[in-house]
Amino acid sequence: MSPAPLDMPRLVHPPVLLRAFTAADAPLVVEASRDPYILATTTVPRVPSPDAVKAFLERQHERARSGTGWSLAVCGARTGAGRGQIGLWPLGQGRASVGYWVTPSSRRRGVATAALECLSRWALDNLGLARLELYVEPWNTGSLRAAVTAGYEREGLMRSFREVDGGRRDMLLLARLRAPGVPAG
Repeated sequence: MSPAPLDMPRLVHPPVLLRAFTAADAPLVVEASRDPYILATTTVPRVPSPDAVKAFLERQHERARSGTGWSLAVCGARTGAGRGQIGLWPLGQGRASVGYWVTPSSRRRGVATAALECLSRWALDNLGLARLELYVEPWNTGSLRAAVTAGYEREGLMRSFREVDGGRRDMLLLARLRAPGVPAG
C-alpha cells in the first residue's frame, strides 16, 4: 500500500517562510548548483539547464504527492526570495529525518536556524511525531551550530554512515524530541 499524498504547509517563522517550491525558485537552484557541498549531498543539478532546474523543482513536489516527505523552499519572510531548502522524511514509529541546505549568500544570517526551528516545531506539534533526527558531518560547524540553537542535541557519531560524493562519511546524529507531557498533534 502506497503512502497517502501529503499536504504542503506554508509556515512562517521570521526571518523565514517555508513553502512549496515554485518556478520562481529557479534562481535559487542555479545558485545552489554552484556550491560543491550542496551538489555532493543533494539532488540539485550539477548543470542547471532550464530543463534540469524544472525537473528538480518538480521532484520536490513529487515527494509530497507520493507521501514520502516534504521538501520546502526556505525563503525570506519579507521578500519571498529563495534562500535554501528543508525537508522532512517520515521514518515510521513516530520518527522523521530532517535535512536542509542554505545557499552561500544566505549563510551566517540565522536562516538555517530559523528554518529548522520552524519545521521542527510544526512537525512535533502537528504530525504526531515524537522524534526528529538530523545527520551532520562533524566538520560542518555552521550546520551543527544551527541545529543546537534550534533545540537539537548531539547523540553520537555514526561511523561510515552515509555515502557523500563517492566516499563513506561519518555523521553526527542529533535529535530533537517532543517535550514530555505534550500530546501528539
